[in-house]
Amino acid sequence: MERYDVKILLMLLKAIQGYKDYFEWLIKNGYPELAAFSGAIRGDRDALKWLFDNKYEWLGIIVNAIDGKEEARQWLAKGMPPVNLMFAMACVHEENAIRWLRERDLQIFLMLADEVFEVSDMLDAEAAFPYVYHTKN
Repeated sequence: MERYDVKILLMLLKAIQGYKDYFEWLIKNGYPELAAFSGAIRGDRDALKWLFDNKYEWLGIIVNAIDGKEEARQWLAKGMPPVNLMFAMACVHEENAIRWLRERDLQIFLMLADEVFEVSDMLDAEAAFPYVYHTKN
């Protein structure tokens, strides 16, 4: 994920937060993989499938690692730059990963990880209590 400019990662952060206009901006400006990644983080299984079907499996594997799939974490550890695994682990508040990102002053990844944690927590709460009132943007 280090290959993306910080400004693009800030757009991703807003998309993960649920802002539809940032999601659409990513699509229209050549970053459909990040739009799909934000959707997959928010629980959209079609978006996750899109990542795997369109040569962005590494982003799908990050989503799977965040979701606790050990095989995905092992694949990231062996085949990707360390920041990807550390980001995935920071998304579940793994302290060593957070420390690793802090030591390298990778603030954008800390911000993204914190937002992913919040979204995951919200999705877990909604799954536990399915009677949630949803509004449309």
